[in-house]
Amino acid sequence: MVRRKTRAVFIGNVQVGGDAPVSVQSMTNTDTRDAAATIEQIRQLAMDGCEIIRVAVPDREAAAVLPAILKEITIPLVADIHFDYRLALEAVKAGVAALRINPGNIGGRDKVEEVVKAAAARGIPIRIGVNTGSLEKEVVARCGGITAGAMVESALRHIEILEKLNFFDIKISLKASNVPLMVEAYRLLAAQVDYPFHLGVTEAGTLNSGTVKSAVGIGILLNEGIGDTIRVSLTGNPAHEVRVGYEILKALGLRRRGVELISCPTCGRTRIDLIKIAGEVEERLQSLDKPLKVAVMGCEVNGPGEAREADVGIAGGKGTGLIFRKGEIVRRVPEDRLVDELLKEIETLK
Repeated sequence: MVRRKTRAVFIGNVQVGGDAPVSVQSMTNTDTRDAAATIEQIRQLAMDGCEIIRVAVPDREAAAVLPAILKEITIPLVADIHFDYRLALEAVKAGVAALRINPGNIGGRDKVEEVVKAAAARGIPIRIGVNTGSLEKEVVARCGGITAGAMVESALRHIEILEKLNFFDIKISLKASNVPLMVEAYRLLAAQVDYPFHLGVTEAGTLNSGTVKSAVGIGILLNEGIGDTIRVSLTGNPAHEVRVGYEILKALGLRRRGVELISCPTCGRTRIDLIKIAGEVEERLQSLDKPLKVAVMGCEVNGPGEAREADVGIAGGKGTGLIFRKGEIVRRVPEDRLVDELLKEIETLK
């Protein structure tokens, strides 16, 4: 895999683009005006590995609590703003790490210029967020509908607005709920600009369907070297977005944060309750930030071989299982002790 060469921007202390690792971000689903709830959710997401967090700033009341939120969190905060340029100015004054705007919907050119000047003075990047749900009507008409070409034209129009103001601290997203459309749009724009890309399948859906769509769309592009930061959009707890994001990166060998769990799909040879065991292992290792490969295998056909490739693992037998560590059998234990014994081995690993 050869990653696309992009210029670097800094969202707080997190580099996006250049030679930086692909970062994982999310967005709060609390009411931003409820500072306590928003702070609590951001803290939890940071513990889960979220590296950049975005909050909606729909009105002045939400903008007013940004300083209080910023005092209590440790990861960079991006303010998501539409329609009112004054909210962007207040967010910049509060000290946010970046803005997410559409230059075309926050006011006339003079208003955009005010926001850009304020962002430039503070060294704050701007993400141009193009979404199929809010494309300009004239662009859609000229391109014959909501197409990848229309998305790219919209992005280039917004980029031109900022570039004419000598502002180049930009990252871009081209989001659609249609995976092939989203993939084509990013590919087209990648050939025309060197700005870093924020990848995502917008309105992907609930945990199951949204995970699949996001993994396919984001995964295709990342495997082609396109993409510098990702957000998995899921209906539900944003903690799932972070976990799925890292799973996508781990599957492609781009990041190794936390545990990579390998488990077999079970078959008629399985003689232990592997589904329950794998679920318990996943749950108990969720907060562990060790880059480990853990195998939970159901039988003694492929199990031992697969487990030996992992740092630690289980290969099930009839009511019992073998515990492996670094390719060696450690011991055989009863089924009801398999999870506890596996975790004991994990605790001893450096």
